[in-house]
Amino acid sequence: MNPLRVNAAELLRRPGNHKSVELVAALADLQVVDATRFADDAQVAVRLHLEALSDGIVIDGELSVPWHGVCRRCLLETGGTQVSEVHELYQRIVTDPEAFEIVGEQLDLSDVVREVILLDVSSTPLCRPDCAGLCPTCGANLNDGPCGCATVPTDLRWSALDQLVDPADSTNKGTQAN
Repeated sequence: MNPLRVNAAELLRRPGNHKSVELVAALADLQVVDATRFADDAQVAVRLHLEALSDGIVIDGELSVPWHGVCRRCLLETGGTQVSEVHELYQRIVTDPEAFEIVGEQLDLSDVVREVILLDVSSTPLCRPDCAGLCPTCGANLNDGPCGCATVPTDLRWSALDQLVDPADSTNKGTQAN
């Protein structure tokens, strides 16, 4: 049995009908298996509002899924819950290339949920937006503070560019309007 299948018979009877649904499904049931981003037993929570139109059903809401990974800057384990918005259209006769098909009187939300999860959960996460990363010289985690390494020597091939910047003018970043 598909936990993300919704009976839409009542909605399809009259445009303007609406209902809200809250569903939970295992990622494995959605064929989302990625050990680097999701636990084996991870589940997605789906909260949607469905509203009937004259030619279909529009769904709006959100889904949330727990994720884990390794920070791309500091290499520490990280994780959280990705909350994603969902705005989709289902039609009996698909006229919109972005719409999903209504089969019988059922909405199968599996494809929508799978698509949103795979697109929104980062495969290269950050532990936090301002992660300082690792020192390129000693490998110390710069989030814990400075490492004490000497500053990285300047590549002499770029030294001519330093002359373009006036050190007294902190607003000038070496670019001038033509």
